[in-house]
Order: sequence, then C-alpha cells, then structure tokens
Amino acid sequence: MSTRKTIQFLGYLGLIGSILVGLGEYLLHYSTNILGHSENYEFFAFVDLEHMTLGHFLAVIGLPFYFAGYIHIYLMLRSGNETIARLVLAIGFIAFAVGGIWIGSRSSIGNIVHLKDSINPEVYKNLLTHYTNHMEVLVQALRVIVALLSIVFIVAILKGGTYYKKWMAIFSPIVILIAVALVGLAIPSIGQHTLPILMNITHFILFSLSLYQLNILIKPLHND
Repeated sequence: MSTRKTIQFLGYLGLIGSILVGLGEYLLHYSTNILGHSENYEFFAFVDLEHMTLGHFLAVIGLPFYFAGYIHIYLMLRSGNETIARLVLAIGFIAFAVGGIWIGSRSSIGNIVHLKDSINPEVYKNLLTHYTNHMEVLVQALRVIVALLSIVFIVAILKGGTYYKKWMAIFSPIVILIAVALVGLAIPSIGQHTLPILMNITHFILFSLSLYQLNILIKPLHND
C-alpha cells in the first residue's frame, strides 16, 4: 500500500471512529428531555437502560479508531514540520485517552441515576459529587486539550509544506466545535441531537475535510 493510500485508509478509520463513538454517545445521552434536565445528570432517567448498554459498547469499540484518525492528521502534517506534527499527534492521543476514560464512565452514572429512588439520598448525593469531581472534570480538561491541539494544528498548517491547503487552518477542531455548538444552542430542535455528541460531529467534519484535501492531492498524481 502506498503512503498516500495508507494516509487515506487511516482517515477513513477516523471517520468510522467518529460515527461509532457518536452513535454510542447519542444512545447514552439522548432523550427528548435532555435539554431541560441537565442538572445532577437527571436526563439519564429518561434514557432506556438497554440504549445505554448498547451505546457504551459502541463508544468503546469505536474509540481506538480515533487514534488512527490522528495518525492520519499527523501524516498529513508531517511534510511541513515533523516536530509540530508529532506534537499534534501526541496532544490528539492525550485528548482521546481522556475522552475515552470519560465516555466509559457514562453508563455507570446513568445506571446510578436510574437507581435514585432505591439509594439513600445522602449516599446518592455523595455518588454524584464523586463522579463530578473525578469524571465530569475530564470534560473541562478535554476542552483545554482540544484548544491547545487546535493552536498547534493551525501553526502547523500556516507554516506550509503540509498536504493541506492553508484554508484548512480555519477548520481547527475548536473552531468547528464552537460553530456546531452555537448552531445547536441557537436552534434547540437541532441542538437536542447535536449537543450531546459535539466532539464526534467536530471530528467527523475534520476527518471529512482532511480526506477531501488528500483526495484533491491524489487525483493530479493519478493523471500524470
């Protein structure tokens, strides 16, 4: 397999990861009541337990494909500056290691919410507090990591020499994420479906644009 075919294959694996994890996270979180019951994870009470189980395993199965997707990004950037490309790869791996720990915990907290009426109120409160302090805090960390990743991603592209056109710098992960979030917040009928899976939609768009640019690069080579 040629280098470009390998890069293309890894990009498609990243797309598969965004779809599988996105579908899994959607099943874990979505209900028609999600936007009105965010406090104390109350929305989980409206999610079917079988959906949570299926969503958990889909997300866990799909997560490793994200690492392939970031190897794809690294290979797209490497020709510009090896050091910066490796930094993007390292931060991407850290991001999805953190994200993987978080998403792997969601079915457990969901199950605890379903058991609320059978648990002592003080114990229930302590369980939620413990989860918030040890798992939900990872979401805040992930946002910082993705912002840092985006800065390095932009620098790598603007330095030139990569497989990307420089306009790709506009579509860094954090910019895509904010744009999708704003659309979801502005249009709640869309947001109830997109906001629970923001990171996956962000990376589906990122990998799709990356593959689009790679395919543009490949076609002239085939015509030579």
